Amino acid sequence: MRRCAAALIATLSATLAAGTLIAPAAHAQERSLLSMLRSLTVAPERSAGYDRDLFPHWDYLGDDCDVRDRVLITEALRGPSTGSSCPVGPGRWLSAFDGVTVRDPSELDIDHMVPLAEAWGSGARRWSTSVREAFANDLGYAGSLIAVTASSNRSKGDQDPAEWLPPRTAYRCTYVGEWIAVKWRWRLTVDSSEQAALRVLANSCGNPRIQAPARAR
Repeated sequence: MRRCAAALIATLSATLAAGTLIAPAAHAQERSLLSMLRSLTVAPERSAGYDRDLFPHWDYLGDDCDVRDRVLITEALRGPSTGSSCPVGPGRWLSAFDGVTVRDPSELDIDHMVPLAEAWGSGARRWSTSVREAFANDLGYAGSLIAVTASSNRSKGDQDPAEWLPPRTAYRCTYVGEWIAVKWRWRLTVDSSEQAALRVLANSCGNPRIQAPARAR
């Protein structure tokens, strides 16, 4: 696995060089990806005991929409035929992972940028159910949840950036930045291979400065 990850990182480095429901903390400042990465604790992942049901998700928002609906409405390039009401009807979306244009919302999954299993292994196992619910329904940072094709979401699965990156190369630097930002927002850990991959990828992207999201409480 380590050799495969190293080969993947090297290939992606060359490619990149070429081309909430929880109250937020005080507004964060602009920071570089590497400075945010350095602030993350490095620790082994501990996946024992994970169950998706430990993260209640797609909460009902009280306006006939749930969190999944709200992400679809927010990210639509052309508004759904139902406007801002639910259930969400046909519209137009761009799946950032693979660049596919989608018109039927049933063909989209709402991806957790940092998968629930990854979050569990990176610290969420110590959270209360209410905090895990807030993480799973985080509308407080736009990078936390994203509408993508079901096939690309399932290709990603629970893998971290040392193991998987979006096939659409133009989105990879954004993906790396949002992965780091979500981990930083929720104070999640990174394992050593993940940290090494993120460091290489952030450098390959030019170590951009981004507006760090507010810390989740």
